[in-house]
Amino acid sequence: MSLPAPAPFRNPRAEFNFIGRSCSITGVGSAVPERIMTNAELETLVDTTDEWITTRTGIRSRRIAAPDVFTSDLAALAATRALAKAGVSPEDVDLIIVATITPDMPFPATACIVQQKIGAWRAAAFDLEAACSGFIFGLEIGQQFIMSRTYETVLVIGAEKLSSIVNWQDRNTCVLFGDGAGAAVLQHRPDSHGLLTACLGADGRKAELLSMPGGGSRCPATTKSVADGLHFLRMDGKETFKNAVQAMHSAAKEALRRCALDITRIKLVIPHQANLRIINAVGERLGATAEQVFINLDRYGNTSAASVAIALDEAVETGRVQKGDLVLLVVFGAGLTWGAAVIEW
Repeated sequence: MSLPAPAPFRNPRAEFNFIGRSCSITGVGSAVPERIMTNAELETLVDTTDEWITTRTGIRSRRIAAPDVFTSDLAALAATRALAKAGVSPEDVDLIIVATITPDMPFPATACIVQQKIGAWRAAAFDLEAACSGFIFGLEIGQQFIMSRTYETVLVIGAEKLSSIVNWQDRNTCVLFGDGAGAAVLQHRPDSHGLLTACLGADGRKAELLSMPGGGSRCPATTKSVADGLHFLRMDGKETFKNAVQAMHSAAKEALRRCALDITRIKLVIPHQANLRIINAVGERLGATAEQVFINLDRYGNTSAASVAIALDEAVETGRVQKGDLVLLVVFGAGLTWGAAVIEW
């Protein structure tokens, strides 16, 4: 006796098709520095051990950029690779969005520097800041330009050089973060539903849980601010963990609900790669199997806005995601910010 075919999923964007159009990711790319910093190397810098780091975070190594490699360099390389896979020349890019909390400088936007480095002379360019949630925020913003027919090709990049704002004497944070970039090319593809939905959220009441106090108008750089370590990131790990699990689970459930999907229909869940315990907790609450959840945290650590973008590129490259598959991205970051997106690949 044959089982009935699964019901078609609902496309929440369909009601807008009379004025808009679908938006798909037509190419992805990533870039990470060559240098690998292992847990054993961290043992020589701070009071920690490989066993302590691995059991509490799931991280075994991370990539660290050289002093003369900047966020824009990683972003430009990831962008070039994504454009090549999409078969798009830089001159055809209409808009560049760079999600980052470690821009090359406060201004101009790192997106403008990327534009120059890849030769995308026609493109408008701007940065956005949603911390580790930035890539999904960027996808949703970019999609609006495609749906409205304002632009034909949008390049969304998540890129970070977190090693530049990590306090290498703070064992609670320096073991977590790494450098890298991931990029996606957004275009209309007639034979695909593409980005089905995105659920975004924020709670500024908990902004102090994860922040870098120095460097802005509230605390400009001074000799004292540098001496006090205000230009390094700070995190309340326990509260961040609790909020991350709850927010990621809620956002993912809402994204699935909007598409009339349950977790069994999802080919791959790609969560923000922050901590293995968070990933496992979110996966368990969603009812996802181990095979459904993509993890590369052990090799890269937390790369903030680049995290899910790098993971998505690796998933596609290794055949974990193929055309027609449904993919769930789910993220959480400082702000607090969070989000989830469902994509038909």
